[in-house]
Amino acid sequence: MTSTTTDPWIRRSNNTKLDRIMVSPEGVPLNVTVATAGARAGALTLDIIIILGLILGVTLLGFLALWGFEAAFDDNIVLEESGPLSVVAVLWIISVFLFRNAYFLYFELGDRAATWGKRAVGIRVAARDGGRLTAEAVIARNIIRDIELFLPLVFISSGEADGSMSDFTAWAGFLWVLMFLLFPLFNKDRLRCGDLIAGTWVIQNVKRNLDGVVAPSAELSADPTTGKTTSRYEFSDADLSVYGEFELQTLESVLRTGTDEALATVTASICNKIGWEPGSGDERIFLEAYYTALRAKLERGMRFGKRRKDKFSQDI
Repeated sequence: MTSTTTDPWIRRSNNTKLDRIMVSPEGVPLNVTVATAGARAGALTLDIIIILGLILGVTLLGFLALWGFEAAFDDNIVLEESGPLSVVAVLWIISVFLFRNAYFLYFELGDRAATWGKRAVGIRVAARDGGRLTAEAVIARNIIRDIELFLPLVFISSGEADGSMSDFTAWAGFLWVLMFLLFPLFNKDRLRCGDLIAGTWVIQNVKRNLDGVVAPSAELSADPTTGKTTSRYEFSDADLSVYGEFELQTLESVLRTGTDEALATVTASICNKIGWEPGSGDERIFLEAYYTALRAKLERGMRFGKRRKDKFSQDI
């Protein structure tokens, strides 16, 4: 087998200093590219704009609700401390809190592990150990974001609004926020404090069409005697049921990277899992066939409303 270290599917960035090799829990090396500080800043800016838009929408709904109360009841009832005005105010505060926190949690815990802002610039959150992104990690990195950014800004804004903010306090809050915003510039993986604590990083989310990844050797070929299409490798339903969507994505990355070491490691791991005897010399053909069969099985399941996230979960 010839070396494939110059495989064009290895992910490269304009800045080679941001290229990394992430090792999955199965010991598979995967090529990734760390997101630039500019991409992260752009994504955060877009997310803040979206959150402000959502808050503005809730505010308008609150005013419409108050207007409805004023039209239906006496104006004095609306202005009472225990009246509709205080109820709407409480609902507004709760909505702002949820938008500020649940927005990031909801999207980063999803399949894409990326908010709308991150999707727009083509980046996503990933676990630095190569495993699946856990809820604990996402919660931790977003709690730290509150300390880094949102709480100081809320404190400064409220102090400025009621006139109790001194120049020293304002500058201290500004330097606090600036320090954390610039923190990713001073480490090679462009990590913010939340990433350090949660064990995560933000990487470029490069997607390519599978047709350009899987070589013709994995495609079905016609049997000259029967005319039916057959594959060099045939897998039973039990062989394909040991993995889920996460492992499928990992296998796809391995096929794109194409290093001999990665192909041999994954082949041995799959064969050990399904009880096959691993061979040598045709690892890519085997993995392409297994990938094609596994993807077809998962897609069939999704058509019937069944999904399997990873090898540890059941169909949902």
